[in-house]
Amino acid sequence: MNAQALIDVARTLVSDDRGLLAMDESNPTCNKRFAEAMIAQTQESRRAYSELLVTAPGLGKYISGAILYDETIRQRTQDGVLFTDVLAAEGIVVGIKVDVGAKSMAGHPGERITEGLDGLGERLAQYHRQGARFAKWRAVLALGAGRPSRGCMEANAQALARYAALCQEAGLVPVVEPELLMDGDHALDLCGAATEDILWTVFDQFRIQGVALEGLILKTNMVLPGLACPRQPTPDEAADATAACLRRVVPAAVAGIAFLSGGQSGELASARLNALNARSRSRLPWPLTFSFARALQTPALKIWGGARANVPAAQQALLHRARCNRAARRGEYDAAMDRG
Repeated sequence: MNAQALIDVARTLVSDDRGLLAMDESNPTCNKRFAEAMIAQTQESRRAYSELLVTAPGLGKYISGAILYDETIRQRTQDGVLFTDVLAAEGIVVGIKVDVGAKSMAGHPGERITEGLDGLGERLAQYHRQGARFAKWRAVLALGAGRPSRGCMEANAQALARYAALCQEAGLVPVVEPELLMDGDHALDLCGAATEDILWTVFDQFRIQGVALEGLILKTNMVLPGLACPRQPTPDEAADATAACLRRVVPAAVAGIAFLSGGQSGELASARLNALNARSRSRLPWPLTFSFARALQTPALKIWGGARANVPAAQQALLHRARCNRAARRGEYDAAMDRG
């Protein structure tokens, strides 16, 4: 493991007020989104959409890293250029999703464990040869009715730590994503307490497994109430609750924190990220950035609709959302940016 190389990549991923573009959806998930938008669910449609994303002009001004899927990292533009080379030319670090999905956890009804550790070392070495310099692993935890249980938290935390250690050994920066889902009607404070408990468990496993904190990125949920909760916080309230939770749990050595959007609209995710940076940026030891999927892509997908003629307009929609999130990293986002 080259510790300094890992640190350098991790710092690049949170540099220049840029963020991560998560375009790592599995084929079934991508096909489901295409079906909802009346787009053909084919390999060529997925390739064409990914090309739309990676070739958006000037994307590297706002995006520091792109998380790809196993199919995507092997694909090329219509002109025959590997997507990995397109991204590298734009100054965007190539990342790869390496877990194989969350499965039902035995003995824990309603809870899931993320799988994919078998053979992971060999896969990471291959992805490194293909140009990847960071990876992502997502653990999914539900809240409510006694969940998340201690068993579920510890099992997922151990998997995250083993994944992170394998990544660093292979020369890839691990992006570790313990996501507390927004499904349900739970209140803000309950989400905060559960998020804190999950992160304590994760970082304890990092210590046990010898993971170098300076060479990793934490990707986590903001502290928010459930989507069905009747009392939704202002961006400032959500920002203060999130910052308080992170200060209590996340070691200062961590290279950066990237927030997932978790089902928020693009505008709301930008507003909440902006509040976090405007209110807490100078008082926190880590850069706070974004690692959004739908909150960046949804407008572009709707405009594209599978039609080549719509690519330029769809790319402009993607760049607009990326531009808004870069402003949010600076604490300079305003809703007027979207009204315009």
